[in-house]
Amino acid sequence: MYVVNAADLHTVMPGNSLVKYADDTYLVIPACNVDSRDKEIANIGAWSLANNLTLNESKSVEIIIRDNRKRRCPPPPPTLQNIARVTSLKILGVTFTDKLSVSAHVDDVISSSARSMYAISVLRSHGMTESAVSRIRYRHSQNQKIG
Repeated sequence: MYVVNAADLHTVMPGNSLVKYADDTYLVIPACNVDSRDKEIANIGAWSLANNLTLNESKSVEIIIRDNRKRRCPPPPPTLQNIARVTSLKILGVTFTDKLSVSAHVDDVISSSARSMYAISVLRSHGMTESAVSRIRYRHSQNQKIG
């Protein structure tokens, strides 16, 4: 329902883009438009009010993706009021970092798998049958493929 309702939500500046999935919206602003951040947030807030919604600033975060291979990186822009700046962000189950490294995502997947394997070993030690353990492993593998 949100995606249909949000069909008329657009960016203010050309080059900026909105990515919408379920009830999440991601605003992507390239470095050349960094000065448009406040206008874009105000636009989303105004659109929200006009559509009887609210922009939840406590759930809104900003991540600045930088190419550290470059010798000269411009300083980051000032932080936005009421919006936290983060170094990693989980989007649809995938962890993105400000350096576009996959290590944080791999660590999350390994940690989740380790917790699941420990839980299975505890259940097995308490007498769970192999067929039940196999069903749990299958469900876990399907969840890992999804997110």
